[in-house]
Amino acid sequence: MTSTRAFSITQMYEDHIEKLRLSWIAAVGIERHVELQDLETYGPDVVGHLNLIYGHRVQVIGKAERNWVERAGQERWQRQLEDLIVGRPPAMIVADDIDPLPGMREICESSQTPLFTSPKACSAVIDLLHIYLARRFADTVSAHGVFMDVFGMGVLITGASGIGKSELALELVSRGHGLVADDVVELARTAPTTIEGRCPGMLRDYLEVRGLGLLNIRTIFGETAARRKMKLKLIVHLQKNAPGDETPRLPLDSQLQEILGIPIRRVTIHVAPGRNLAVLLEAAVRNCILQLRGIDSMSEFINRQQQAVLDDNNI
Repeated sequence: MTSTRAFSITQMYEDHIEKLRLSWIAAVGIERHVELQDLETYGPDVVGHLNLIYGHRVQVIGKAERNWVERAGQERWQRQLEDLIVGRPPAMIVADDIDPLPGMREICESSQTPLFTSPKACSAVIDLLHIYLARRFADTVSAHGVFMDVFGMGVLITGASGIGKSELALELVSRGHGLVADDVVELARTAPTTIEGRCPGMLRDYLEVRGLGLLNIRTIFGETAARRKMKLKLIVHLQKNAPGDETPRLPLDSQLQEILGIPIRRVTIHVAPGRNLAVLLEAAVRNCILQLRGIDSMSEFINRQQQAVLDDNNI
């Protein structure tokens, strides 16, 4: 079964009227929607250069298309334009600071297809709308925890309520790291292998610490103590041991947790009196950075141990 998501052309225009210096010149005020019919498709598939095959796209026309029209002739261009309008594109944008091609304004008015112009380069218009629509159409989920920037890596701290996530976040901020979100983290899959985390606008810059209440991290620690967004690379789960539970000293298998279908590295830190959680989390992040660079301390140790056994057997 196919599901559809839609986004307003009017909203797209309002969000980019300054960045792209858009002018709405035909079918002004007519509302249409950019639609995503396949949930496995991303925003970039709904905007691109003039293309009859993908009639559902926001069609962007620049100097290359104008040069093609001059070579092909007015009669062929008129047929192409009529075929394009039959596909009901949500909007058309004439970029590269050129005038609308012959017949465009009239056919857009008669078909109620929004037509915009922009002085920006055609490729710049497409690239900006790619990123914008990818975020607008991204699969999203909310997570409970604290999202931090630790050594430039997005780290989601999870755990039961009252276990000390916010206190750990406060200590990390005091050590020079950055807060992205506390309590509610908005996670979005902005690319096939990328999860981006943000904070809801109402909670931005705030950290709730038991006994202290709400703290404005940006005001207390300065501008560099808060971040607007980060890519999620590591989940650190805080856990208390129940009586009788034994914590494995050397977890041999790397842990992964799926979020929106993407596997994310996961580390469990056991909470106990006297343990410095901030140092442990920083060490976990440093180790994760090494693993991403292809350096696995555990594998190196196992290989060293196996080599020692072989050397002993050969004596």
